[in-house]
Amino acid sequence: MKAIVAELNIRRANERGHADHGWLNSHHTFSFADYYDPAHMGFRSPRVINDDRVAPGMGFGTHPHRDMEIFSYVLEGTLEHKDSMGNGRQLKPGQIQLISAGQGITHSEFNPSPKEPLHFLQIWLQPRERGLTPSYTEWHPKPEHADAARVLVISPDGREGSARIHQDADIYLIRLQPGQTVTHRLKSGRGAWLQLAEGALTLNGVALATGDGASTEESGTLTLAATEPTQAILFDLK
Repeated sequence: MKAIVAELNIRRANERGHADHGWLNSHHTFSFADYYDPAHMGFRSPRVINDDRVAPGMGFGTHPHRDMEIFSYVLEGTLEHKDSMGNGRQLKPGQIQLISAGQGITHSEFNPSPKEPLHFLQIWLQPRERGLTPSYTEWHPKPEHADAARVLVISPDGREGSARIHQDADIYLIRLQPGQTVTHRLKSGRGAWLQLAEGALTLNGVALATGDGASTEESGTLTLAATEPTQAILFDLK
């Protein structure tokens, strides 16, 4: 299996859209809200990758969504979720929530701490079909994941204890220490997007840092080698 070298497309952190609302400091990998860039409207099914920092005691008030798969990965602080399906949860760093908005839901996301900031990635993917029944699920790391470099956290079939998504998307949490390497094989006809949440690594020899993204639609082997403690999300997409 050949390595992917020349076909990487890099989306640097400082090239992203940015919105600072005081209570919310957000960077947008793809076009979102008032940030519009026709060259960056999404990648295959993912349409939103927002890097959000929410001030203590603040958050997103109740608002509607429909026909979108939305997941959040908490990096720092506490994310409090409430929705019209009756769910009320608090998520901690390393945990993921996945909402299938389907026919329509309302929800809020809030930082309940009076002192600590909240930092999380908010990611939207288009579902494979519209009008689905709304649902909510979570993924929490297990003890056996503590030293795992790559863990399947979201998939269409829920295998390996992953949360189930209504899209042909395998989504992995990558956690590496300096000097640690992990590989991922991308099959023909699929695309990969790597979003670096924090840290630094090389992707097939290309240096990436916090907030950077990289994509490819060439089959082959992706080799990720950390140069700093790193957390990243790897999408393997139809």
